[in-house]
Amino acid sequence: MKGIVFREFIDMVESQFSVETADAIIEASELSTAGAYTSVGTYPHQEMVDLVSNLSNKAGMSVPDLLRHFGRHLFGRFVEIHPGMTSSYSDVFALLSALENTIHVDVNKLYRDAELPLFSYEQDNQQHMVFIYRSRRRMADFAHGLIEGCIAHFKEDVSIERVELAPQGDEAQTRFTLVRAAHGTR
Repeated sequence: MKGIVFREFIDMVESQFSVETADAIIEASELSTAGAYTSVGTYPHQEMVDLVSNLSNKAGMSVPDLLRHFGRHLFGRFVEIHPGMTSSYSDVFALLSALENTIHVDVNKLYRDAELPLFSYEQDNQQHMVFIYRSRRRMADFAHGLIEGCIAHFKEDVSIERVELAPQGDEAQTRFTLVRAAHGTR
């Protein structure tokens, strides 16, 4: 997992919980880096699992809720760090439909060893999109939060229905059905 994700997670914990909480979860986790992550480095996914689990214990929030919260937060940070990521897209569906073949291509240029989840989608019309997440890391809650962050960014009224699908090999699969309200924006 890329260091930028770890770095942003630690920053979120410091700003939204406390520096002491961040220190406590780092200390309680078995980290190869002692919590010092570089944005371009690559680190074991298990370290994120440990950090989130320890934050869950300390903050009294469930792991799924924390991952969704972090996903929403990280989408906003990506918009700040990489403003071009969203400026080319007019709405949620346009961005999500470009994720696999455009945005992830750009991410791989920046971070050559990034191990990204796979996404596919079907869009029947302007109101309905089915978005499939596949990953060995099984972080559908995080992906859910990123989608919610995208919806908030574009200020659209889009509902999300989520269904866990049968794994495909060692990859978990989750189907997100997004439905845009008839009026489109909040």
